[in-house]
Amino acid sequence: MTQRTYPQGVPCWIDTEQPDVESAAEFYTGIFGWTFEDATPPGARCRYLIAKLDGQDVAGMASTQGAAAWNTYISVEDADVAVQRLVAAGAAVRSAPADAGEGGRSAALTDPEGAEFRIWQARLRLGAQVANQPGAWNFSDLHTANPGAAIKFYEDAFGWQVDDLGFAMLVRRPGYGDHLVATVDPGIRARQSVLAAPPGFEDAIAWIATSAPDEPSRWHISFTVADRDRTVVDAKRLGAQVLGQDDTEWTRTALIRDPHGAEFTASQFTPPSG
Repeated sequence: MTQRTYPQGVPCWIDTEQPDVESAAEFYTGIFGWTFEDATPPGARCRYLIAKLDGQDVAGMASTQGAAAWNTYISVEDADVAVQRLVAAGAAVRSAPADAGEGGRSAALTDPEGAEFRIWQARLRLGAQVANQPGAWNFSDLHTANPGAAIKFYEDAFGWQVDDLGFAMLVRRPGYGDHLVATVDPGIRARQSVLAAPPGFEDAIAWIATSAPDEPSRWHISFTVADRDRTVVDAKRLGAQVLGQDDTEWTRTALIRDPHGAEFTASQFTPPSG
């Protein structure tokens, strides 16, 4: 099986920090069908679990003394070099580059608008091996009060291009579609052509949205689900709050806050063609 890899500048991994790892693992097992593998490095101060879907890495879960939250990681070739470049572009360092066992090397930063993101230099852990399938990561969206400034930072920092589609701003990493065709998804362009996807959508890696007036700038996670309504029922049964629901031409979504406070979106793909 060809492993999924991520070129520099492409979001590659997500994880959640949770004050009660056991309880959180039970919730996400119940809602997404995940299993968990303990991947805590020797001598680490907190636990780290790898969530799996059908035996493949899908997300991480770390213990924390702080608030529950989801994090997005962006692939880099060299974490130390990347931090220097990102700081020069206007980012602030929250935690310096450090090894995560044999899996890779990571650092946490905030962009100039205050949204936290993380970088990942892959070694043994290449990133999420399942994506855009029910129970797996769909996209990460940047919610920011100043889209113009955010776009400039990420374009300079990672070579992103942003397309204003009218209803949303699509982030592309040029060349990512070629990488997918050559590795894990040779049929991506044909499939998207049938759906009349926007030009360049094979390079899509994220979305940018203007944040609500009382919302801090942040990266937000969306997961693919087969049935939004079923997911809402399961989330409530498992102790989560459903903060809102929305239906568009392409998706049926629900904004969910897990039992410990981490928010995410569950998104059912409902294209006009059915």
